[in-house]
Parts: sequence; C-alpha cells; structure tokens
Amino acid sequence: METPESLPQLDAEEIRVLGALIEKSKATPEYYPMTINGLTAACNQKTSRRPVVNYDEQTVALTLDRLKRKNLVSTATGGGSRTVKYKHNLALMFPFTPDELAILCLLFLRGPQTPGEINTNSGRLYEFDTLEEVLTVLEKLSGGPMPFVRQLPRRPGQKEARFIHLFTEDIPVEDEITDTEPRTTGEIELRLSAVELELAELKAAFATLMKELNG
Repeated sequence: METPESLPQLDAEEIRVLGALIEKSKATPEYYPMTINGLTAACNQKTSRRPVVNYDEQTVALTLDRLKRKNLVSTATGGGSRTVKYKHNLALMFPFTPDELAILCLLFLRGPQTPGEINTNSGRLYEFDTLEEVLTVLEKLSGGPMPFVRQLPRRPGQKEARFIHLFTEDIPVEDEITDTEPRTTGEIELRLSAVELELAELKAAFATLMKELNG
C-alpha cells in the first residue's frame, strides 16, 4: 500500500473506531479481527475512553464504510466464519513501529496525553522502559516532513505538556489555552476573592431592599 502524501483527516467517529481496532489488535488478539458487534462494544467502553460515547451498530457500520474508502480499514476473510470482521490498515499505510502505534492509539482513544500519562496507560499496547523512551518516540512522531503529533501549549500550573494526534483538525475547545484562563494560583485566589466580594455586596443590597419593603 502506497504511503499517502498527507494525513487523512478523520472525524470523531472514525478516530474512535480506528483507535478501538488498533487497541484490540494488541490487547485482545484472540478477538481480532473484530465483528461490528464487538467493535461497537469496544467503542462504547466506559474505561480508557475520552469522551465516553454510545454508538449503535449502524453508526459503527457507516463509519467502517468511510474508513474503508480511505483505505484505513479492510475486511478479514477465512477461518470458516461467515461473519464479516474488520481490521485496521494504519500500520500498512504508514510505516509505524509498535511503540509509535501504541502512542497514536492512546491519543485516538483518550485525547491529549502527557508523556507521563502515555507511559502509565500504554501497558496493554506496548511496554515502555522509561519516560525518556516515550519522549524519544514523541519526538520522532512530531518531526519530519509529515508530523503525526504535536505538543499543545502547557496549561497553567501543569508540569508536563500534552500531545495530540494530527489525524483531525477538530481539537476540543477545552484543550486550547485562552487568555481568559487563570495563569497562576494567585490569580485564581484573586478571582475567587472578587466573586466573594461581589456576592457579599449583593447580599447586603438584598437585605437593605427587604428592610425597605418591610418598613
């Protein structure tokens, strides 16, 4: 399969289905390739998913059709079963190593992650020896003529920067830093004090009004 010149841009449903296929291919290979029923359950897991979704089988089937047209998914044959099963082609389309594929899978299923979170959450997909190894792989994925991930601006008070995948342009608003966000703990305390002061003034004004009405 020829490597494309640019990354396919996927919607949220395509990202979730593709991520679930990658995860199960590593975590539960005995159930891979996957039926639509099994894949729907994998997409709707309550754990290791952000956000949690509730897809029906029709949604998953339509999403698989879109991914097939983009050559990211194919059907599996053989084994004597008449049930159609599906597998991902991401590692065929791009020459990802197992550690790179594990990181992308986590970003697909869990959203933006810090290197520490990747190191903690990757166990069922790939065993990183150290945090430095995670950082090395992230550097590889974010470099070159076609980067696959990028680093988000560090959040206020956050020790580690988070990384996102670049297979979609749809970044949740909460993951973009705005100028209105508190930058320090001191600023948060100042804002809380201002709110408390305003509330006290409203209470005093209300008490005065009630006195006038009752007088």
